[in-house]
Amino acid sequence: MATVDITGEQFASTVESNDIVLVDFWAEWCGPCKQFGPTYSAISEKHPDVVFTKVDTEAEQQLAAEAGITSIPTLMAFREKVLVFSQPGALNAQQLEQVVDAVKALDMEEVHAHVARSQAEAAAAANQQDGTQIPEA
Repeated sequence: MATVDITGEQFASTVESNDIVLVDFWAEWCGPCKQFGPTYSAISEKHPDVVFTKVDTEAEQQLAAEAGITSIPTLMAFREKVLVFSQPGALNAQQLEQVVDAVKALDMEEVHAHVARSQAEAAAAANQQDGTQIPEA
């Protein structure tokens, strides 16, 4: 599958409607981005079961800000709507293959359980900060 350029309007629906989504945040003026682009495109052809997307940070500044992008290129990987990888810097083909393989190999039951625990802990901490106590069961 070839890479797909997406906008801020398409970002959420793309992540929500696909099992595995990789996102390359890049810009035309960025030398490392231009070096990484062909590698990203080549690897995308080897993994038709993964959606490889690109976000132009110049055209999509709000999305880049919301995603916390401070360096480009930055690669993010989502699996079952969960951000499971985020790293700035250009990867070589072997490193990118390792990321794709690792994302595919994740035990998503374990990941979802971890996310649920983290959200529950954050909610409990927020409730304690505002003075509300949640009784122990």
